[in-house]
Amino acid sequence: MASRAAAAMVLAGALPVSPGRPRVAAGAICCDGGIRGRVSCSSHRRSDHPSCAAEEGGVAELLKGAVAALAVIAQISVSLPADAILYSPDTNVPRTGELALRRAIPANPNMKTIQESLEDISYLLRIPQRKPYGSMEGDVKKAMKIAMDNKDAILASIPVELKEKGSKLYTSLLEEKGGLQTLLKYIKENDPDRLSVALASSLDTVAELELLQAPGLSFLLPQQYLEYPRLAGRGVVEFSVEKGDGSTFFPTAGGEPKSVATIQVVIDGYSAPLTAGNFAKLVLDGAYDGVKLKCASQAIIADNENGKKGYTVPLEVMPAGQFEPLYRTPLSIQDGELPVLPMSVYGAVAMAHSVDSDEYSSPTQFFFYLYDKRNSGLGGISFDEGQFSVFGYTTDGREVLSQIKTGDIIRSAKLVQGRERLVLPPAAPAES
Repeated sequence: MASRAAAAMVLAGALPVSPGRPRVAAGAICCDGGIRGRVSCSSHRRSDHPSCAAEEGGVAELLKGAVAALAVIAQISVSLPADAILYSPDTNVPRTGELALRRAIPANPNMKTIQESLEDISYLLRIPQRKPYGSMEGDVKKAMKIAMDNKDAILASIPVELKEKGSKLYTSLLEEKGGLQTLLKYIKENDPDRLSVALASSLDTVAELELLQAPGLSFLLPQQYLEYPRLAGRGVVEFSVEKGDGSTFFPTAGGEPKSVATIQVVIDGYSAPLTAGNFAKLVLDGAYDGVKLKCASQAIIADNENGKKGYTVPLEVMPAGQFEPLYRTPLSIQDGELPVLPMSVYGAVAMAHSVDSDEYSSPTQFFFYLYDKRNSGLGGISFDEGQFSVFGYTTDGREVLSQIKTGDIIRSAKLVQGRERLVLPPAAPAES
């Protein structure tokens, strides 16, 4: 780790953050509302979000001479060593919620190898001009050989009641339209557009197979956390959001303006079972129905105001390459530690910190993170990466997030998938 840190590049010309930088008192609110808790302001940048106002007056003096590219979001910042915030880890981090969620599934090793081969094609397709079709063909053939040679092992890891569905998905991956045979066809035709569409279909099939192979958690929770609600798998939460001022949301791909927009979030209990479980229970209890949204720099915050509270869950982060989450321990990004569920993705969903300690998450308050690579390190990683419990991603309705303003309202939040994966202790009944 030390050698990696020593080799890390420092942003040219950036001023180091003073170790004695001022801290905002607990409960302080910057911009237009904020995450209550301990907040440190090393620098601040005028937000690109349409509803966020820049701070003025005395705060501007604190920012004098700071580099705009090193802005730390006002509501979601942490105290890092002064010389560490400028470093950039040299690591491949998922840049979409779909990719992060797919990588987070604890599935059969053969399926993971197939997945990695296909994801390599996604990377190769981004190369401009001449595409390395020979390398792509090699990736597909490698995936096909693994799938055919290990069919019994792949299907054996699927529960008996799901075997029939698993067999159909396996056949689809190998033979049907959008499967591996189709990928080879478009590679030989040098057709990157159709290849890209077929590749997305193959990766979706891989993810479905992997989900069948992961009926529950792949690790045991610590004894002291067994009294918390937990999500042993995946769930989907659907938010209906309406404008607080009576205006409308404008679709980005045509269609009519709507007074109510839908945002769908996949919550992941494989990597954050306590955080996702607490959130799922809050949704079932109606804790977010009618809640107003607040806009902060790079975040949309849902601040529960109806009195329904969840559990004060410990900070929960699954490090990449590990088999179980860390609790009450943030990751050291400057030393190369990265989470399975990164926050550096537009539409990531995470819990705010508790007002009492950064080692715990808020019992209710969550936020949508509006990742902006202009406000991140050289590697495109948020300065707050690994410091919050990320438990899901916006998969549908990402275009809505940029249109949300302070005062907009969550009309309703519903757990539309995953209720059977939610485990509640006897003292925590869910409302039907």
